[in-house]
Amino acid sequence: MPDDAVAREHGAAGASAAAARAAEEKSAFSHAPVAPDATAAYGDHPDQVIDFYAPQGPRSLPDDSSAPLVVVIHGGAWRAPYDRRHITPFAAFLARRGFAVANVEYRRGEDDPTVAGRWPDTFDDLAAALDALPALAAAHLPQADPRRTVVTGHSAGGHLALWVAARHLLPADAPWFLARPAPLRGVVALAPIADFGVAAKLDVCSGAVHQLLGGEVEFAERQPYADPALLLPTGIATTLVQGRADTVVPEIVAESYADAAAKAGEVVGVTLLADVGHFPLIDPVADACAVVAEEIAQLAW
Repeated sequence: MPDDAVAREHGAAGASAAAARAAEEKSAFSHAPVAPDATAAYGDHPDQVIDFYAPQGPRSLPDDSSAPLVVVIHGGAWRAPYDRRHITPFAAFLARRGFAVANVEYRRGEDDPTVAGRWPDTFDDLAAALDALPALAAAHLPQADPRRTVVTGHSAGGHLALWVAARHLLPADAPWFLARPAPLRGVVALAPIADFGVAAKLDVCSGAVHQLLGGEVEFAERQPYADPALLLPTGIATTLVQGRADTVVPEIVAESYADAAAKAGEVVGVTLLADVGHFPLIDPVADACAVVAEEIAQLAW
């Protein structure tokens, strides 16, 4: 094939992929936010809140009076413009599937909307939220069974989901260190930023991992406290769900985490979805979202 024909073919393929990604993102963000059944604070900052959604759908165990508790952590590259509202349709979707749902908000970037996260505030908040969750759920979501808690998160929230399950592996001087593993049934991380080394090399989300840890100078010093790929094996059942057509957080990031887990003696499930990009995993009208719900159910029930 002549070089100009090859170039045209590659250009057409790139344009088609970009159009597909734009359509997926538009669909995922087209749903109106869904108000929770209750909201509770786990701290004094306005972002230190958890929204609760009561289970509505049929139960997998009809004679059981309680429902598994699914903790949802939203993504958005840890940047301020992306708050928990964009993932509330996904939270409501899980509630309709019979889960009790806790949608966690946390502090992200500050005044500059292009800057990702806050160190150490973002991590302070996730640790505090998960520590406070059993008591808050008992008060505001009595249908929830904390003994069957699964944490799920999308993109940057997938990173945080993996991180909260690995707090017992943090350096002992970390303020978030737990002496024993968190009492979780499992983690289902959706297109997670799961390996900071790989994500940094790929410049995932325009330098977000460096920004989250305070900049390039601080990155190496703080990476052992924040990078899930360095905090293995967790001993907690973990599944990664990844679209093979994801250009936001490419498949190689999830695969690198799974490889690191295998080297540490742990098997991490990886569900790869063909022709699926970044956003269908949290889009209630997408088939990929139903796959996510089934992966959660396999760990929760």
